[in-house]
Amino acid sequence: MEMTQKALTIAGSDCSGGAGIQADLKTFSAHGVYGMSVITAIVAENTYRVSGIMDVSPDMIDKQIRDVFEDIYPDAVKIGMLNTIETMTAVAESLKIWQPQNVVIDPVMYAKNGSPLMSLDAIETLIKVVVPLATLVTPNIPEAEEIAGMMISNIGDMKVAAMNIHEMGCQAVLIKGGHAKGDATDVFYDGHKFYQLTTSRIQTKNTHGTGCTLSSAIASNLALGYPMADAVKLAKAYVTQAIAHALPLGQGNGPTHHFHDLVQKKKGVSS
Repeated sequence: MEMTQKALTIAGSDCSGGAGIQADLKTFSAHGVYGMSVITAIVAENTYRVSGIMDVSPDMIDKQIRDVFEDIYPDAVKIGMLNTIETMTAVAESLKIWQPQNVVIDPVMYAKNGSPLMSLDAIETLIKVVVPLATLVTPNIPEAEEIAGMMISNIGDMKVAAMNIHEMGCQAVLIKGGHAKGDATDVFYDGHKFYQLTTSRIQTKNTHGTGCTLSSAIASNLALGYPMADAVKLAKAYVTQAIAHALPLGQGNGPTHHFHDLVQKKKGVSS
């Protein structure tokens, strides 16, 4: 019988389908990984606004995690939107119990349109309770500035911030350079060595869900058995393709194309 790799996303639900749980499950599927989900919050949003957030109770979050791990133990876990201190505590306590091998944390603080997705008083809890449980943390520049408590204006600053975040207890850090000017350079720090991952910036406004997609692609690659550095490089290549072929949907920042390669292969077969 063929072995199936499994990944779990613990995150918020994006009803417009471009980010959050929906983006994560699409990304898992695009990598041939079986996807499962624990919903932490229901977000009413589209490509240009967030109009409401309803948090799922800590007890229900705990039950979702327990029922997944008891029955289909995931090879990797991706964690996205943790909106409140209570949510963070519930997720952290469950992770301590179940001890997953690979935990990729995307510290979602803002939507693509700038709307806050994490209460400010929760950032300290994120640092003390959640970050130490991570195999990898994947903040963008504004998130890294909040977590590291410093301004980031160049690659050197990104490296300093990565070291500061690593000292908070996680195994590795990837600071995404999408908010910087010029080429999109990410800085990956494994606790020993720095890697710079650079691609030409793609001129598009359709980048809804790119952070969710990248972190879940890394989790997929870890589930598939790739070493961390390779998992990050492969995920960067995947999300770059997804952005290059992003879908011009909606009135704001449209979603990336999670299944571009699959669609192209299908067209090749059908033609």
